[in-house]
Amino acid sequence: MNSRETYEELENRYRKFCDQRLQLNMERGWPCREQLDLSMEMLNLVTSATSLEQEVDYRSYAGTAGIEPLKNLFAKVLDVSSEEIYIGGTMSTTLMYDIVNKAVLFGLDGNKPWKDYEKVSFLCPAPGYEKHFKICTTFGINMIPIPMDENGPDMDLVEKLVQEDGTVKGIWCVPLYSNPTGAVYSDEVILRLASMETKAADFRIFWDNAYCVHHLTDKKHTILNIIRKAAEYGNPDRVFEFTSTSKITFPGGGVGVCASSAENIKWLTENSLLQLKSGDKINQYRHYLFLRDIDGLEEHMSRHRAIIGPKFDMVDQILHEELDGWEIADWNKPEGGYFFNLKMAPHMAKSVWEKCMDAGVMITKAGSTFPYGNDPEDAYLRLAPTYPSVSDLEKAMHVIAVAIKLVYLENIHSKE
Repeated sequence: MNSRETYEELENRYRKFCDQRLQLNMERGWPCREQLDLSMEMLNLVTSATSLEQEVDYRSYAGTAGIEPLKNLFAKVLDVSSEEIYIGGTMSTTLMYDIVNKAVLFGLDGNKPWKDYEKVSFLCPAPGYEKHFKICTTFGINMIPIPMDENGPDMDLVEKLVQEDGTVKGIWCVPLYSNPTGAVYSDEVILRLASMETKAADFRIFWDNAYCVHHLTDKKHTILNIIRKAAEYGNPDRVFEFTSTSKITFPGGGVGVCASSAENIKWLTENSLLQLKSGDKINQYRHYLFLRDIDGLEEHMSRHRAIIGPKFDMVDQILHEELDGWEIADWNKPEGGYFFNLKMAPHMAKSVWEKCMDAGVMITKAGSTFPYGNDPEDAYLRLAPTYPSVSDLEKAMHVIAVAIKLVYLENIHSKE
């Protein structure tokens, strides 16, 4: 079949999709309804005043940094002490935003506030998480893209920049099942991040370990404890690590967690007393009663995997069925996390995104996984399989695959 015949067949398939007036949303990494239902039991676990009358009454004030039982649980999850845990708010993004805000307003390590510097920069591994980039944009922080591979960011470039440029105050990292590439940071990358010399005394690693328990296969990847390694290399306050229950229980009613040195946690707590005199200790206690311990958490996450694992398998299967032999796209089959990273031939991503939107399939906007929304190759798209139903996901993936092939052929024809 020649390319013109192939194009006509694909155009016919695409028009049929458009005629269906689809409304399929796989733009964000949201849990689906079935996943949210897994945690409904938690809402019934606090039913009397007696259950809340602990040594510190959970109904009253105090508890800025979180309740001890839940701090102890997440200390075990992240392999730190409870004194190195802060729990506040419903999601980790709130804590990331807040710590950057505090660094801008008050400064770190006795250094002057970031607002008093003429320029502040962050290193941004890309493709990466757009919410990290939006935090930088909010505070006027300059973003420097850093290439990523399956082991993490390009450390030769990272080390060069932090050693030479004192305006570089931080780096964003999603070290386990990276958003969106699915990369697992190697031991070498983590050790270099922990030990590297930095020109800025107040340089920080923002270690967004969002997917530390979100495994999709029997192989449960683990990574080095960067907080411990940084301390061993004489950089005890370098790392702020984050996780949350947003994709464990309820995104709108979860808990956000920060792990760091005891000194950093003391700084964070003291600077949050007026802002958050008392966290939602009742919600925190519900989470503790529901999850209980590491075994309880892992059992709960296995139920999540049973729901979303087949969706990830379906995405991979349809992409192979539709695109094998075309040699126009590569993708990861993640072993954890929430996303597929799709890399196409250059100058395709925006056009593919537009075709998908026109056909009623919402996916993350092209360029979003790069600082300033600028993908220099216009080649990357992020796919989020969890939220749609299985039947909707199947339709959406065929639309995406058809759009990729159409745009590829259109680009070829435009050059003829």
